[in-house]
Amino acid sequence: MPTLPPRSEFLPFIDGLKPDSRPSIPSYDSQPEISKSGFTLGAAPLKRNSSAATTHTQGSPSHRQSQFGPPAASKKRASGIGVASSHGRLFKVLGDLFLLAGRTEDATVWYVTYSEAILLFKLPQDTAWHASALEGMATIPVLDAWAAGNGLNTSTAPSKEPWSDTTERLTQAAALYSKAPASDAGHDYGTLSYLYCCCILRHATLLFAIWSAKGWGVLAFTTLIQPGPTPYLPPTLSAGAKNSTVTLERLEILSGVSRAAISNTLAPVHGPWLLHLGARERISVLETTAGIYSCLGYRRKEVYVLREVLGCILDLIVCGREEDGAFRSALPSIHSKDDGIGNVSMRISESVAGNTGILSLLKYVCSVLGINLEAVRLSGSEDGEAQVEGEDSKPTSSQAYDEDIAEDLQEPFGLPELQVGVMREAIAVAEALPDHISVAQFAFSALKTLQAILSPGDQYHLYSTASRAITTAQRRGDPLTLEFWSGRPVISITISPLPLIRVPVEKPISALSTRAQSANAIITGSKDPFLYNPRRGVEQGQTLVVQHEELEFIIVLQNPYVFDLELQSVVLSTSGVPFETQPTRVVIPAAAFHQVVLTGKPLETGSLTIRGCIVQAPGGAPREFILPLATEAEEVRLSQKRSVIVCETERAKYSGLDARPWEKLHRRHQSKPQTSETVFKFLECKVVQEQPLLRIRRTSVTHGAVMLYEGEKSSLRMTLENVSSLPVDFLRLAFEDSTMTAAQQALTEGEMSIFETYETEYELLHNPLFTWSSKSTINIKPNKKHVLAVDCFGKGGCTYGTIHISYGCIHRSALDVPDPPKVFHTRQISYPIMVTVYQMLDCYNMDILPYHSSYRTPGSSGDAGWCLFSVDVRNTYGVPFEVTFERSQEDTDPESTTTIISPGSTARIVLPLKKMFLSQEHVSREIPTLSDRQFIVSKSKLSSEEESMNRALFWHREELFKCVQGRWREASGTRHGTLSLRKQRISLHMLDTLRMQKATVQLSIIHRTEDGDERQVRYQDNVFYPPIHEFVYLQGKVTSLSPTPEIFVLDFDLHPFQHVIYEGVLTSVPIGKLKQGDSREVLLPICFLCSGRFDIRAQVGMIDSGTSERGVSYGSLTAILGKPDS
Repeated sequence: MPTLPPRSEFLPFIDGLKPDSRPSIPSYDSQPEISKSGFTLGAAPLKRNSSAATTHTQGSPSHRQSQFGPPAASKKRASGIGVASSHGRLFKVLGDLFLLAGRTEDATVWYVTYSEAILLFKLPQDTAWHASALEGMATIPVLDAWAAGNGLNTSTAPSKEPWSDTTERLTQAAALYSKAPASDAGHDYGTLSYLYCCCILRHATLLFAIWSAKGWGVLAFTTLIQPGPTPYLPPTLSAGAKNSTVTLERLEILSGVSRAAISNTLAPVHGPWLLHLGARERISVLETTAGIYSCLGYRRKEVYVLREVLGCILDLIVCGREEDGAFRSALPSIHSKDDGIGNVSMRISESVAGNTGILSLLKYVCSVLGINLEAVRLSGSEDGEAQVEGEDSKPTSSQAYDEDIAEDLQEPFGLPELQVGVMREAIAVAEALPDHISVAQFAFSALKTLQAILSPGDQYHLYSTASRAITTAQRRGDPLTLEFWSGRPVISITISPLPLIRVPVEKPISALSTRAQSANAIITGSKDPFLYNPRRGVEQGQTLVVQHEELEFIIVLQNPYVFDLELQSVVLSTSGVPFETQPTRVVIPAAAFHQVVLTGKPLETGSLTIRGCIVQAPGGAPREFILPLATEAEEVRLSQKRSVIVCETERAKYSGLDARPWEKLHRRHQSKPQTSETVFKFLECKVVQEQPLLRIRRTSVTHGAVMLYEGEKSSLRMTLENVSSLPVDFLRLAFEDSTMTAAQQALTEGEMSIFETYETEYELLHNPLFTWSSKSTINIKPNKKHVLAVDCFGKGGCTYGTIHISYGCIHRSALDVPDPPKVFHTRQISYPIMVTVYQMLDCYNMDILPYHSSYRTPGSSGDAGWCLFSVDVRNTYGVPFEVTFERSQEDTDPESTTTIISPGSTARIVLPLKKMFLSQEHVSREIPTLSDRQFIVSKSKLSSEEESMNRALFWHREELFKCVQGRWREASGTRHGTLSLRKQRISLHMLDTLRMQKATVQLSIIHRTEDGDERQVRYQDNVFYPPIHEFVYLQGKVTSLSPTPEIFVLDFDLHPFQHVIYEGVLTSVPIGKLKQGDSREVLLPICFLCSGRFDIRAQVGMIDSGTSERGVSYGSLTAILGKPDS
């Protein structure tokens, strides 16, 4: 090989001398004297002598002359430089040396000389040397510009960039490298490939330095002199962070170099020639390529190259294991096969050095492609503490709840086929390391995020792979575990209803007062008396449970995968009072919903809140899934959240890698204002003190059915037994029957008239199916019995009834109840009974008739204040019944009438009845309601006179039913009951007959003689016989029966009117004010003009406060003119 002269003979640098003092450069120090005679490029006299074969000293002039001097004539065979290759190679080497020494002018001379030689010969074997020389020539302008300082633009052509010559030479060099032939043996492929890749990287690095430094300058030179996997980055780029697209595009404008140009320059480096490189060289080339792509913002190209880097690294790992295995297999065994001692299996400890870096690179590659390998977090640490990756950023339960909802609405990102392939590669890399916990994490993350695009086979393969990896990691003592990975498996939580006999009921302490069952509760069905009550339901929503009694919760779980999902532990998550529960192992069938029943016991009284469930997968860490109640506010909040996500999805606000789901979620959280944590409302239970428990031991009812006649009363007995350890010192009974629901519904609708409303309420209140009265305090001790007697009434139309028994332990010791309670709790037993009521007697055609006595005062208007009550009774049953009606009135003796009615027969019952006199104040009262319901205005449009008449009818009917009662008895038996007249109605005619008149009027005809004497005309058989063509006097006597003084008037009616002459007026004849019992007479002169029959009527009216009331009383008489019949 050629050698250099001694250092002492080197001339100083040209740049350090003045132009006029520069010595001439000898031929052996610089370019050979080509112009001298006898020297041609074709007969190069230089020969390459080995330094070991020469006999001269290196410092002798003869040696330097032989190496660098002018060529001399020689007859020896030319060396390999002249025959096998061009002598330009030596020029190129000299140029490289001068370039390394910083003597760029000398290097330029030798490079130019070499180029001329190449252009002259163009030998194929010198193609690589030519390309290398071009690289050196491309480097010289950069060094000159750097040495000149500040990197000012020294180009003579303003339109030409300073680096254009350099890029052209590098482009030519890359083209020459790609065409350079290799030797026949093919050993030069690796060298040529490496030179080609370095040339491409050198070209791309130059453009990158200019682009990143905003042009040709000091920053660009600084970037150039610090290349490699971790190059120097100018301040224009931020290392380790993502630069915005705006910043990258701004650099293109300022520098004049586009990112596309750099990428196109760098693209040829990746090709099949990389296979000829060694593993280290290949990793270095790919790593540098990926770094440039990353700085350019081409993240997908970067990860494309990084996948190649991972493949190279794994090849080295596999090779290293093979060598390590071969080494270990060569080691002698611990025991020989014939020593009689059992062999011990031994697992070789696997080195984990470097695994973290490889996995980090793998996660980065997948994240760029839209695959989140950390969707399932790792938890645990080496020291055993329960640490979680990124504990500071671990979301709370409420945040995790919102994130799970957002994940369900995520928009797909990336190419599904590519993502599935990369995911398989990632799992294969983790298995090759091996890192078993990472294998499980990657597989579960794929199932969680890519479940929609995974085929059933892929899902099953990933699940089985992850399960095996977790098992292996646990067996090897790996402290890291995985959080739950399968989305939100818990769909809903509901508390199983308690059996009716165990349900506690809360009541106010005021209910302990001894009183009968509230009438309003019967009529309204224990509902609010107001149709609208804004306070209704304020305290609803809490379920009452009993301390130390087992509760059941129904959990609905889901499995969206094609394999059976196994859950190691499912347990309730509660707060408030201590709650004793046990975890349950569950296997959810593939692609199905599954119900699980979890049980537990509250240990103290207070409030128990069911937040959700804590779920743990096999070998994983437990995770809490909260389930808030679907309140109106929560539904609105979730609806708004979904609307925001859907709006962002449709508007496509993010592009490129910013559209990755976790990136959008991160930006959404950053854009939201900092607000307090959402307060959820969960399922709550109120735990009350332990309660006693009763059961019905026996009853006197056969087969749970009762058969009665309508109106019959019977009694049934019930035996209660206390099967708890607490005494029962409070007992109340409530009843229900089949007729109550329809009646209460009709009352609630409010469509009935006031009269119908009263009748319905009366039937509910006064004719219940069951009644019970307790005259003593009941106390049932533990394991004791008590007998109850309940009366049963035959209610028409009733088909079934229910007896509700409420009981509790009220008087507890001071240790159990430190503070006086405002409420107490009871339990209830319900006993249903089938009821059959036979309707055997039917009452109809009720009437009030005038009473006709044998003696009657002439012209009187009444029958001494009596009338007749009549009603028809029909026997529709097959047994005769004895029917009795009784009358009971003040100032009169009781009277009754009895008759036996055969089957199918009808009997009329007639009973004398004294007329009733009700005051005006009494009959003008409103028709009452028997409940305290909110007053409802009647929908009927009646006049005031009609309203007054309806009230009079109502109150006289009520007084009539108080006076007259009916009862029945079997003619040949002991069963008896009552007859109801509530279905009968009263008419105006009956009202006029029933009520006592306020006054009476008696009519008579008298004749006055000339002497002034008055005598009554002849009266026979209730007929008067006055004389014809003579004046007589029509006398009307009015007697007041009103308890208060009243003013009366009298009206006469004569028929036929045209045959009678009278003196005075016939209408509104004043009587005056009369007290009770006072009488006053009125005389009216009349004259009958012909014979025949005349009917005379009189009507008494009453005047009160300027208003008149006619028809208070009536009177009549008959007069016949002529000879009376004998």
